[in-house]
Amino acid sequence: MIPIDLSGKLAIITGATSQLGRTMVRTLARAGADVVIHCYRNTSQAERLFGEIRDMGRRGMIVQADVADPEAVRSMRDTVQCEIGDPHIVIANAVGQFQWKHVLDQEIEAYENQYRTSVLHNVLMAQNFVPSMVDKGWGRYIGINTECSMQAWENQSAYISGKRGMDGVLRVLAKEVGPRNITVNQVAPGWTLSEDRPETEESLGYRERVPLRRRGTDQEIANAVLFLASDLASFISGVYLPVCGGNVMPTI
Repeated sequence: MIPIDLSGKLAIITGATSQLGRTMVRTLARAGADVVIHCYRNTSQAERLFGEIRDMGRRGMIVQADVADPEAVRSMRDTVQCEIGDPHIVIANAVGQFQWKHVLDQEIEAYENQYRTSVLHNVLMAQNFVPSMVDKGWGRYIGINTECSMQAWENQSAYISGKRGMDGVLRVLAKEVGPRNITVNQVAPGWTLSEDRPETEESLGYRERVPLRRRGTDQEIANAVLFLASDLASFISGVYLPVCGGNVMPTI
């Protein structure tokens, strides 16, 4: 049996109070990692989550910041460094909210929102947290992308514009920091089942198009993140990994 053991590692997860974020926090904590729980507004959920990992015997803390604001991310970094240390693992999960519309009807603010929360978010997290990984000679940076980046369906233009920009940034980052034993990868979930997003009439048609004929779960997404955060994935970098039952398949 090959275990995944993240004992002695500190992770920071942005957007940690979302359903997927909460599952990733719990999963990494069960594997032995200490976890910094980032939230934007939902401090009560962050406090409950922190209580869960503390009960597992893990260290952690809660940080609140706008991940698209340079000064806020810088302040978050300083607080984390001062109180608990430099993270070995960054998981960029936070995402902005907007209405899904046709390109001809989509407000410009929606594109700006997705640029800030997908592109700038990752740039700022990398600039503030990767240098300490360089100093240690070990690090994992994992961005949460989406299967939508490959599908390009109607009404997705704002979302895709941000996520494809994120993809470009992280592929370049993987090449730049690879020589320092830092991997940079992306996990791309499909339409995932969770407490927040149960099966619906609308989702049945989606499920029938998935080769595995079902929707994935937030735990299955978190499992892929856990693998990429571990030493089992030490020679994997620059990857866009769909975790969507084969609904999208990158080709060569």
